[in-house]
Amino acid sequence: MIKRVVITGLGAITPIGNDAKFYWDNLLKGVSGANKISRFDTTKFKTDFACEVKNYNALNYFDKKESRKLDRFNQYGLIAADEAIKDAHLNFDKLDTDRIGVIFSSGIGGFETIEKDIIEFSQNEFNPRFSPFFITKIIANSVAGYLSIKYGLRGVNTCTVTACSSSTNGLIQAFNYIKWGKADIIISGGSEAPINQSAVGGFNAMKALSTNNENYKTASRPFDISRDGFVLGEGAGALVVESLESALKRNAKIYAEITGGGETSDAYHITSTHPEGKGAYLAMKEAIREGEIMPNDVDYINAHATSTGPGDLSETKAIETLFKDKLENISISGTKSMTGHLLGGTGAIEAVATCLSVHTDLIPPTISTTNIDEAISSKLNLTLGKQIKKPVNYAISNTFGFGGHCAAVLVKKYNQ
Repeated sequence: MIKRVVITGLGAITPIGNDAKFYWDNLLKGVSGANKISRFDTTKFKTDFACEVKNYNALNYFDKKESRKLDRFNQYGLIAADEAIKDAHLNFDKLDTDRIGVIFSSGIGGFETIEKDIIEFSQNEFNPRFSPFFITKIIANSVAGYLSIKYGLRGVNTCTVTACSSSTNGLIQAFNYIKWGKADIIISGGSEAPINQSAVGGFNAMKALSTNNENYKTASRPFDISRDGFVLGEGAGALVVESLESALKRNAKIYAEITGGGETSDAYHITSTHPEGKGAYLAMKEAIREGEIMPNDVDYINAHATSTGPGDLSETKAIETLFKDKLENISISGTKSMTGHLLGGTGAIEAVATCLSVHTDLIPPTISTTNIDEAISSKLNLTLGKQIKKPVNYAISNTFGFGGHCAAVLVKKYNQ
């Protein structure tokens, strides 16, 4: 029997809020998370700003011994997941942990540790002295493993790695496992900590990052004619995904219901999106088909909207193709205008925002966008500048990744 699937817990640590409540509040206020990079000397780099997590001290969450075993991306993932678990009021002593799993993603994994240890290795005349925790700090699946071990969760335990669509693909996998009756509860999410010299240098070399160093607070400006690349971000998001049967048995709070997921490919280019947005179109179309609704039933789209030239155009073309003459009825926002781009963690924090939009009937704005690219249809409602309040019964969260990976998840307002 196909089971209904709901979201019962949320967690986040982001550049605009170190828990889900502050993150959501600042999204609605239109707060930019961009600042000058504090982690390294940016003098020789084309980009000197990013969206860092603010006022972060690992020792506020972990003891000194434990923190040394964890890369920053591990820490962020564990913090967000712990918050979601507490928010859902999960008592694992009273639950069948053989049927509870973890699907927690990262696009890159322990990038900070890789860079740091390789630099130390090369500066030490190539003396091969590495930390015994080097491997477990860098592998992308380690957050999923740590969560499973910490809470004794013996169900599915895996990590989806599909670049920037990683955590949306993981959320769709969690949805499928529960829908098919293969699990009762799954802790799903994504984490990334890529603000280092290698990432900034690498993305600069690809001409993917914004270099608007003078106007860094407004550099992430999706859909704007003057957009010049994405702004790097970091953090993590987590969601407790649960069968409706399990949630009702626990008398759990329900934020939203997942009803569909689309996973497709652009099949076009290793970094560029398809010019006509074919993969994005197919992903949204499949999510809607599985959700058994019509395109005009969708009220809100949390767009991938990275503030890159080709990316924003391809996504808006996909939206135009799918929704056609109903475009003006759908609110769209690009929340990366505030958080920056968290790569493999971006789908998770945006899924958190999408669930909260459905739960509260509030839609966060797209900030910093003032002059819409003429190539983008004027019929699109891009929610510029300020949040809006409107009924949100169905919403889609889009994410796309290098390699042509496209993922869209459909959530709806929970109704018994």
